[in-house]
Amino acid sequence: MKKVLSLLIAMIALFGITKVSAQDKKTETFKVSGNCNMCKKRIEKAATTDGVSKAEWNVKTKIMTVAYDASKTSSIAIQKKIAAVGHDTEKEQATDDVYNKLPDCCRYDRKGGAAHDHQHK
Repeated sequence: MKKVLSLLIAMIALFGITKVSAQDKKTETFKVSGNCNMCKKRIEKAATTDGVSKAEWNVKTKIMTVAYDASKTSSIAIQKKIAAVGHDTEKEQATDDVYNKLPDCCRYDRKGGAAHDHQHK
């Protein structure tokens, strides 16, 4: 009987931990500037940091979908990582120096856009 009770307590504890952990999982979408499949690889690699379980950028729509553990990272932190490799996001802008090092096919139009306007006002 003690074994059954111990097993039951362990299962309840594990379920409780899983439930708390599930509350920290978030999925968000945001726009990321880029042009091609080379951009896709670079953007998704930059976004795949500790705590990110999914990072998928759509070349046609320019929409990034990330699933992450909010106790380990945030949408802003992920967007900063993407900007650090040369791609503007809705809330973060790549530096001109990093952007200018992108291959020609990856250089997108930087005129307008929320991140660009926000940084230059």
